[in-house]
Amino acid sequence: MEHAIKAKKFNEDEPNVTWHDETLWFVRHKRDISSKSIPEWEELRSMASAIKSNVLSHLDDYLLEFEKNAKANGIQVHWAADAEEHNQIVYQIIMQQNGHRGHGPRVVKSKSMLTEECRLNHFLEEKGVEVVDTDLGERIVQLSNERPSHIVLPAIHKKKEAVGELFHRTMGTAAGESDPTILTQAARQKLRAHFLQADVAITGVNFAIAETGGFVVCTNEGNADMGAHLAPVHIACMGIEKLIPKVEHLGVFLRLLARSATGQPITSYSSHFQKARPGSEMHLVLVDNGRTALLGKPDFRRSLHCIRCGACMNTCPIYRRSGGHSYDATIPGPIGSILSPNLDMRKHSSLPFASTLCGSCSDVCPVKIDIHTQLYKWRQIIAKEGYLPVSKTWSMHLTGWLFAHPKIYRAAGRIGRKLLSITPEILLRQNPWGRSRDLPTPPKQSFRDWYKQTQHHEK
Repeated sequence: MEHAIKAKKFNEDEPNVTWHDETLWFVRHKRDISSKSIPEWEELRSMASAIKSNVLSHLDDYLLEFEKNAKANGIQVHWAADAEEHNQIVYQIIMQQNGHRGHGPRVVKSKSMLTEECRLNHFLEEKGVEVVDTDLGERIVQLSNERPSHIVLPAIHKKKEAVGELFHRTMGTAAGESDPTILTQAARQKLRAHFLQADVAITGVNFAIAETGGFVVCTNEGNADMGAHLAPVHIACMGIEKLIPKVEHLGVFLRLLARSATGQPITSYSSHFQKARPGSEMHLVLVDNGRTALLGKPDFRRSLHCIRCGACMNTCPIYRRSGGHSYDATIPGPIGSILSPNLDMRKHSSLPFASTLCGSCSDVCPVKIDIHTQLYKWRQIIAKEGYLPVSKTWSMHLTGWLFAHPKIYRAAGRIGRKLLSITPEILLRQNPWGRSRDLPTPPKQSFRDWYKQTQHHEK
C-alpha cells in the first residue's frame, strides 16, 4: 500500500498526530542538547563515517577476520544469504533444544531490527515455536499484533492509556490503569517467568569487532543480558554491515549512538559478548539480505553506515506526522525510504517521495549519511524504471509540455490566477497536497508582466 494512503489514515486522528509530532520533536531536542555538550561532536561524526567507509571498502576481509576470531572464541558462526535462510538457521538451532526441559523450545528475544526485517517471529510462530519479545516497547506491539513503528521507540505511536487497556486485556492489570510505573512493573513480573524458563535467547548485534571476534549489544532495559545469561543457548543475529575493525573504534560509536537516539550520554547497558559461558552455546548468524547489492550501488552504499539510532525519524516532518506504520516497511522514516526500495522497488516505490528533501535527516545523522540526496536519486531511478503512478507520470508530461510553450504557459497562468481569486478551494480539493493547506492571496499579475510594466515606466 502506498505511503500516502496509510498516512491519510494516521492523520484522521488529529490530536494523536499532534502528540506524536511533539513527542518525537522533544526527543530530537534532547539529541541537540546532548550533542552540543561535546565540543568534538562533529569530529566524532567524521571519524565514524570514515571508519564505516573503510569497513565497506574492505568488508570481505573484515568478515573473514571476524569469523576466524569468533570461531577461535568458541562462537558458532553461520552465514545467511537472505531472510529465508536466516530464519531456517535460527529454527534449526532452536529445535536442537527441543525436549531439554520436558517441553517444546521456549524463546525470549530482545529488540532486533534484523529479525524484524526477516519476519523471524512470524516464521517461528508458524512452526509452533513460542517467541516472547522482552523489550517493553516490542512486547507492547507484539501483544497488539502490530509491528514496530520506530526502530528505537517501537511503541511510540501508543499513548499510556492505550497501553493500559492492552495490559488489562492481556495481563489482567486493573481496568483504567495508565500509570507507566505500575504498567512497567506488571510487564516485568510477567516477563520474569519467561526469562527463567527460556531455552533460547535471541539478540541483535549493534557492533561486532573484527579484531576480537566479539560483539556488543546496547539496551536500556537489560533484557538482552537477562535472556542471554539465563538461557543455555544464545543466538545473535547480525547484518554484515555492523562490523567495525578494532576495539578502539567502539568508543566513537557508543558516544554517538545514544546521544543521537534519545539524548542519553550512553545506553544503560552496552554488553560485550566474547564467548559462551561453560555449559552453554553461542551462535552468531551473519546475514546479507540485500546488503551486498546495496554495497554495489555507489550512490547508495553510504546508507550501510547506518547504526540504527533513529535520529532521522525524530527530525523528519513527514515521519512525525504520518507515523511509522504508514511506511509499510521494517525500517520506516528517511533511512528506511532508502533501504526498502533496494529490497523491493515496486512495493516501496512511494517511500522516496515521502520526504520534503529538507536535509534535516542528513544534518542529524551521526555517521554523515547523505540521506536526502539518496532519496532524490531513488526518485530518479523509480521514475526511470516506470514505477511512478500513472497520474504523476502524465502530469509531469503535461507540465513539461506546458513549460515548452511559453504563450500557452502565460495564458494558463492568467487563467489560474483568476480561478484562485474566485474559487481557491475548488483547486485545492483536486490536489492531495493542497487539501490541508491554505493558499496565499494570488498576485494580480505575473512577474513577467510586472517586469515589462516596470521597464516601460523606467524608459
